[in-house]
Amino acid sequence: MAMASCAISYKFNGASIDYAVTKTIQIDPFPIRSAYVWAPMQSIFNNRLTDIFAQQTKLRQVRRGGDLVLAGEIVGFDQYNKGVGSDGYSAQVQLKMTVNVRFTNNKNHTEDFERQFSATTEYDATQQLINVQEELVTQMTKDITDQIFNATVANW
Repeated sequence: MAMASCAISYKFNGASIDYAVTKTIQIDPFPIRSAYVWAPMQSIFNNRLTDIFAQQTKLRQVRRGGDLVLAGEIVGFDQYNKGVGSDGYSAQVQLKMTVNVRFTNNKNHTEDFERQFSATTEYDATQQLINVQEELVTQMTKDITDQIFNATVANW
């Protein structure tokens, strides 16, 4: 009688990780390296990135030597006039956030990558950016961290 062996891969809240092989993740702080800076953006982004991996995987977060390593920087935070009203002035403003990510899988280096992830949102030009900035940055941060999560551990 022959015995068959198999590996078990767990799917936990959308993550596709073999926890027998991959146990830890190292998430380095992402500094702001864009020309335009809004200081709270850094902590909003870093907190959301660590939270998504803590909440949706069973990976233990470590400071050094992680099986998976996420590093990078916030490289863009820009606004553009989007639409022009009948008065000739901007009616909509588009806000764009871009993050450069270096992902290293120390258990399978074929999955390593360096890539940029972006998100955009719009707000009415009659509003001051300072009044809507926190809400818009939080929304774009959620979009970008979801993209990073999907690209690194969800294998979508």
